[in-house]
Amino acid sequence: MKLQDITKGIDAEIHGPQEVEVKDLQFDSRHVSDGTLFVAQRGTKVDGHTFIGGAVEKGAVAVVCEELPDKMAEKVAYIKVADSNKALGLMAANYYGHPSEQLKLIGITGTNGKTTTVTLLHRMFRLLGYHTGLVSTIVNKIDEEELPTGHTTPDALELNQLLRKMVDAGCKYCFMEVSSHAVVQQRIAGVQYAGGIFSNITHDHLDFHKTMAAYIAAKQGFFTALPKGAWALTNIDDKNGMVMVQNSKAEVHTYGLQHAADFHCKIIENTFEGMHLDIDGNELWCRLVGRFNAYNLMAIYATAVLCGVEKSEVLRLLSTLEAAPGRFQYVSGRGITAIVDYAHTPDALQNVIGTIDGIRKPTQMLITVVGCGGDRDRTKRPEMAQIAAEGSDKVVLTSDNPRTEKPESILDEMEAGLTPQQLSRTVRITDRRQAIRTACMMAKEGDIVLVAGKGHEKYQEVNGVRSHFDDVEEVGKALNN
Repeated sequence: MKLQDITKGIDAEIHGPQEVEVKDLQFDSRHVSDGTLFVAQRGTKVDGHTFIGGAVEKGAVAVVCEELPDKMAEKVAYIKVADSNKALGLMAANYYGHPSEQLKLIGITGTNGKTTTVTLLHRMFRLLGYHTGLVSTIVNKIDEEELPTGHTTPDALELNQLLRKMVDAGCKYCFMEVSSHAVVQQRIAGVQYAGGIFSNITHDHLDFHKTMAAYIAAKQGFFTALPKGAWALTNIDDKNGMVMVQNSKAEVHTYGLQHAADFHCKIIENTFEGMHLDIDGNELWCRLVGRFNAYNLMAIYATAVLCGVEKSEVLRLLSTLEAAPGRFQYVSGRGITAIVDYAHTPDALQNVIGTIDGIRKPTQMLITVVGCGGDRDRTKRPEMAQIAAEGSDKVVLTSDNPRTEKPESILDEMEAGLTPQQLSRTVRITDRRQAIRTACMMAKEGDIVLVAGKGHEKYQEVNGVRSHFDDVEEVGKALNN
């Protein structure tokens, strides 16, 4: 593809040859070869500008940068831009033929509920007979073909390549998680959404955003960028629900359980087997559990209706959907019910414990296993421990993904949030496998064990090394072996 076609619509200064044929786009200099256009990005730890010389030596024919190098190769085009991240998104869209415009791409952002919502929307639209794509934390899919996933939202190149594959496979819809990091880092620049969903916003990712105001602004940026003709669906019960869409050009719709909304739900009954709901005056039984899942189901219901599906058909399919992996997932043995959930934020943990507490009998003890990830927001650690201790009969504090931090230091910070009385009901076991086993040993018939934090993850990361670890698997062994 010609350089001028790739850089179309980008405000840039081009130095050097103008007529350049580009064979590939890369932002990682290790993958550069003859004919590559290399994009130098400024990362949080590494500045891609330091690799420009090496990329040219490997055969790069063009370089996108925010600052021109002191020495420029004669036969290489240098494209100076204000923001390399944004430029990469726009060029990726050009390079792959704007695939997001050739299907209905629906994005969801928020702290909790994203994975469940997009996963179940994908299942619903597959049941409706559509070729459908999925971009999620757990897995990316083209129909039923599973593709590996890294970040919640892929980088701009991977995203546009994935969307192109979906279009070529005949996908009419794609449901996608949109992280706040992706918005700030311009990973979705050049991507056109037909609709956007806001779930909720609570304490999370302050290691990256630093303040709640910045975190909220990042989420809001997704809706502000929605084009005229798209729709925005927001949770009106969240205190920032309407803030999200206040500057959006999209057509705004609301859903909720507490306030008057375009799409309204009431929980009639909530049990461990499922919920009896009233959705817009229609009663149905669904297999998902908990108030937080009622919100997820409402986002799914409203999205399907906004996509043109008949309400009666949406309601019928809602009753058949089951939870996403690692989201309030049951494992049982010896008369004990264990629940594995991805709850890794204070609000998510509060929701899960609150749901269990609202269903369990006075004779049923709740034992919660919980940890906090390393190299992430440290301010939520004491809060997570406190929420677990306030809502549980016993707590086992343990490692999550310590990454490069010392597990004991993380546990020290969690314990700092506990009162002496709460500490007396708390056990500290660094090894997560042993922590899960201990919690299951503590439980007697009829009791409930909650293992929170990792959910669907199949690994534990320690000092940069990922080893196989599956909470569901470990709970099953502890209860049944």
